Amino acid sequence: MFEDKLAAALARDGISEADALGALEVPKEAKLGDICLPCFKFSRALRQAPPVIAASLKDSVAALPFVEKAEVVGGYLNIFFDRRTVAEGISQAAQSKDVGKSDEGNGKTICIDFSSVNIAKPFHIGHLSTTVIGGALYRIFAHLGYKVVGINHLGDWGTQFGKLIVATRKWSSLEEVAANDEYFLNTLYVRYHREAEEHPEMDDEARAWFKRIEDGDKEATAYFNVFKEVTMRAVSKVYDRLKIHFDSYAGESFYNDKMEPCLDILRKKGLLKQSDGAQIVDLEAYNMPPCLLVKADGATLYATRDIAAAYYRKQTYDFYKCLYVVAYQQDLHFKQLFQVLKLMDFAGAQDMEHIAFGMVSMEDGAMSTRNGRVIWLKEVLDKAVEKARGIIEEKNPNIQNKTAIAESVGVGAVVFSALWNNRIKDIVFSYDKVLNFDGETAPYVQYTHARCASALRKGGTFDISNADLDAITDDDGYDVIKSVLGFGDSVRTAAKLREPCIVTRHIVDLAGKFNKFYIGHRIVVDDERVKNARLMLTAAVKNTISCGLSLLGIDAPDEM
Repeated sequence: MFEDKLAAALARDGISEADALGALEVPKEAKLGDICLPCFKFSRALRQAPPVIAASLKDSVAALPFVEKAEVVGGYLNIFFDRRTVAEGISQAAQSKDVGKSDEGNGKTICIDFSSVNIAKPFHIGHLSTTVIGGALYRIFAHLGYKVVGINHLGDWGTQFGKLIVATRKWSSLEEVAANDEYFLNTLYVRYHREAEEHPEMDDEARAWFKRIEDGDKEATAYFNVFKEVTMRAVSKVYDRLKIHFDSYAGESFYNDKMEPCLDILRKKGLLKQSDGAQIVDLEAYNMPPCLLVKADGATLYATRDIAAAYYRKQTYDFYKCLYVVAYQQDLHFKQLFQVLKLMDFAGAQDMEHIAFGMVSMEDGAMSTRNGRVIWLKEVLDKAVEKARGIIEEKNPNIQNKTAIAESVGVGAVVFSALWNNRIKDIVFSYDKVLNFDGETAPYVQYTHARCASALRKGGTFDISNADLDAITDDDGYDVIKSVLGFGDSVRTAAKLREPCIVTRHIVDLAGKFNKFYIGHRIVVDDERVKNARLMLTAAVKNTISCGLSLLGIDAPDEM
């Protein structure tokens, strides 16, 4: 809250403002102050014991207008803020939903490659993490003033399209596929793999059809385009429900004519080598296996297209950072990709990051679209919405807009569950867990928002300039105030660490603190100045929760 001003007051010979700012931390217990400075790290430079250093800094800190007192405890300088001064800081959050918004990213572009669905395959639960993590990071960076480019690097290339053409010609028709949905396409895909086990010659036919797609054959391209149209029509509906936006749908096929110039760079630099007919970049010096770029039959690979995509994105967007939200199983792929780009002297090589996340599996093992072992995301969303609708019918049957609220609560619960843990954690999908609306969940936070909205409707307009701040600066109220004012720091930390769960956990913590205050303090009271203060606090909480949920891609209903 006041870290910059504290750092300036703490600076002296041997302690720079930057060092002081970096050393400040929040104590684990409130009785130890609002913030503290451990002085141990300065002991060697100043040639003084930590308690002596803390004592020498005490008076300059205690003199600051927003500091109530400063205490030396061992090698720590514990600092207590003046609560009324701190409370004044929530007036902005009480009047704006853009809590924690900044322009620190002004002039910088961040590309985020996420979701990247495969054409002709329905959205399954395994796609949820990349989609909602990427979407949350998109909104978080935009909130901090960055220009963000969301990229859906579609999986729209490969022999699977030849397989689908064979399946369509054997068991369906182009017209039937066009009139159906992505589940119908998946049925054909699964059937193909079952039949191909008995008739491996089908794979030769599939490769031949894909070669016709590569060559621009009119008939093959017609099939390919229908597969793509059917898939995009379906996934767009899911993206709308998840509040996901993309600025580019340039998929693998987009880079077909952009790979050869990149391969030429590698040749000119002497990096492209022959290996059993294939073309590779040798990465043995970097303790990695070779990066295969062109197979012996002349086919290119993911890595080839990713190199071309990196060059295209740097040229098109001049990115400050390019983030790839992809499961950790692809760690080696991205290490190889980034190393090859460094060897190519690619201008953005140092600015590319793999934002890894854990895998999602079923309770009885791994998922496999090919074998039909999947949990469709649409079914999960529908079941969550159905459960939310049932609870609403039971607890608040006369509420307006039941359908819209059930959608907000149900979909929000699914998204929230995927953004609750650190992204690297593996998840075993369980309907019981996702459909559990009790405890630290989106419905709990949404209900707190609705509670705030209800109190504000009852209280009416309030006058911030005529508020008795003592009415909100007891221990419970002060905890709420600090959580509101700390929200911006959590957003910045979430961006820095690429961890949306920091925002998720912050708004859960805020909801818990406000509910404790709400239970112990009447909001709408006869004393006008007390009412104004408590309504101001309530509005600040409502706006902060609304902002936090919005950054996660979740609605904040005013009624539940």
